[in-house]
Parts: sequence; structure tokens; C-alpha cells
Amino acid sequence: MTRHCAFLTLDERGDFVIDDEHAIEPLARLGWRVATLSWRQAEIPWSDFDAVVIRSTWDYWNDVPAFLDTLARIHRQAPLANPLDLVHWNLAKTYLRDLEGKGVGIVPTLWLDDLLPTALAGHAKRLGGDELVVKPVVGANGEDAFRLRPGDDPERLQAIAGRFRGRPCMLQPFLHAVQEEGEYSLFFFSGEYSHAILKVPAAEEFRSQEERGAEIHPVQPQADLLARGRQALAAVTPPPLYARVDLVRNAAGEFEVMELELIEPSLYLRTDPGAPERFARAVDAWFR
Repeated sequence: MTRHCAFLTLDERGDFVIDDEHAIEPLARLGWRVATLSWRQAEIPWSDFDAVVIRSTWDYWNDVPAFLDTLARIHRQAPLANPLDLVHWNLAKTYLRDLEGKGVGIVPTLWLDDLLPTALAGHAKRLGGDELVVKPVVGANGEDAFRLRPGDDPERLQAIAGRFRGRPCMLQPFLHAVQEEGEYSLFFFSGEYSHAILKVPAAEEFRSQEERGAEIHPVQPQADLLARGRQALAAVTPPPLYARVDLVRNAAGEFEVMELELIEPSLYLRTDPGAPERFARAVDAWFR
């Protein structure tokens, strides 16, 4: 019997590199017919589907209430992955505090309600470095992420602070390994390790998205990197259908979690020959 699955995506692909289609044929072999649909199509009868998987919804942060409304509607009509409660938990990057509370090593972070240039020197001292990165608590794709120093041009600092006026943000030390080595991403399906990549930012860039010129390299993770990824995932109960753990090496050579992506991570299925089949099997088992 054919079962019907929806992959949620965005309206306009633009410059985004989307490889969800690599999972469609393996899912077909397991008896699934996949439809790729925009999450904004409010009239979709979600009850027609045996499974709905959040995939490349890479514009949701521009309209979070509408996105959550859509997911709530799907949740009432069809099985959804990752589950709605995990989406709510993972939506704001304050989930990193929960991971840290469970003993997971994360990039040191200060949580701020506003970004005040006059306070940057004190923040830098607390974080142990004179170069910082500021990001919104709710956001993705490197949007409104800035690298800065307390001694930067005051006009630049004021302009950046203006982006966060009345908007919660997170402040972290800039880790030079991001540029010197890159950022690692480990992928897990139903709690099992699948594959890994190294994302190397473009010259003069610190953000690791392909759309910003980063190079993507398949890698075999060393033991301590894999252990840290598994530790982060073990802090999430129950295990999600899919997870991407982003990690970077600190100055002491230890790996720290930058993000644990449970909503719409790019899974880079094209970078490992077995990854599409592993993902398809995980989807099949999860929803059956």
C-alpha cells in the first residue's frame, strides 16, 4: 500500500541549496509517495498525508507565529516530525542553556535583552576574548549575525545595536577555529549517527552557509567529536527523527556545540552515498 508523505519547504528556492529530493527515490522503494509543499499553503488538507516532515522551511523566522500556526494545524491532522513540542523548544536558541545544564559543552554564551555598545568591553572580559559574535535568539541562516569588537567604529556598533533594539540576542566569543579549521556538522536519524561534514567559510567570512560561499567537505568524525555530538543528542528526549549538531573546536582543542538543529536543518544528503537511504529508512520506521 502506498503511503503519502509531505516535505515542507519554502515558497521561493532562491539561492538556497536544497537536497531533500535525494530522499524521494529511497522513500518510494519503501512504499512512500512524497509531495514537496510550501508550509504557507494554508488550504492543504494535511489529513490526506500519513506523514509530514519539516524540511527546508528556510523563511519561517520572518513570520514565526504563522509558521507555528501551520505546524499546530498539521499536528492536529497528521503525524508531524520533528514533533511540535521539540519545535517549540528548539525555536529559540536558549535551548543551549538547557544543554549546558545537562553537562553538554557549548560555546560560552551571554543572553541579552538588548545589545549596548557601552557594555561590550565588560561582556568581552566575561567571555574571555576581545572579539565577539552577536546573533538573534530566534533566527537562522546567519541573518543578523555580526562579528565585532568593543573598540570598533562607534557608528558601526550603534548600527548593529539598532538591529537588536528590543530584540533578545546572544553574545559569544569569536572562535578562530571557525575560519582556521571550519565548523563540523554531525547528522543523526532516529538517534543513530549517519554522516558528517566540515563547513569552511569563504575568505573574510565567518558564517558557514553554502549561500555565503562556504565549502562543504564530507568527513569521518574523530572519536571525541562524535562523542560530543552524541552527548548533545542524548540530552533530547525522546530522540528526534532527525538532528544536526554543529560543533567547533575551542582554543583548548575541545569541541563545543554551536547549535543543535531540530527544526529545518539542511541534511546534506548528497555528501554521503548512504545518507538518503538511511534517512528514508528512519522516516519509514518513525511513521509506521
